[in-house]
This record gives sequence, C-alpha cells and structure tokens, in this order.
Amino acid sequence: MPRKQATLVKFRFQKGKIFSIAPRMLTDKDNLLRRLHALRSEHRDLDTVISRISEHGPVDQLHLQRLKKRKLGLKDEISRLESRLIPDRTA
Repeated sequence: MPRKQATLVKFRFQKGKIFSIAPRMLTDKDNLLRRLHALRSEHRDLDTVISRISEHGPVDQLHLQRLKKRKLGLKDEISRLESRLIPDRTA
C-alpha cells in the first residue's frame, strides 16, 4: 500500500516570513495497529457466529467449514501483523 504524501500548509506570521507545517501523517505503525484491531474484531465476530451456528440444530457443514477457514486465515494474518510490530532484536 503506497504512502500518501502530505501537502504543506503555509502560514504568514511575520513580515513576509512563511512557515510550512505538514499535517501529521499516519505512520506505518498506526496503520498496522488499525488493521490489527479490525482483524481481531472480525476474528471475534466469526467466533461468535460459528458457535451460534453450531448450537442450533442442523448445520450446513460446507458453510461452517468456510467460516472456520476464514477465521484461521484471519488468525494467520493477525500473527503476521503482530510480528511486524515487534522490533527485531539483534544481540
């Protein structure tokens, strides 16, 4: 995902001097944390859906299997993001 470049905002405070202030850009860490939060939320929701479907009588096994596979994929992606957030330790 490419980074968006910040546009500079110029202000005049004193006789002809121009000061530039770049708006705060989201860092990669902020984006990763936001994505991680969304994935965890979807994982929890899938867990709830799977348990409710399993509790109520006859179950469409193919549908249940697809939900579980999606949940497992989310878990893998969550693990990848968490590993990117943890800095490498060199001894």
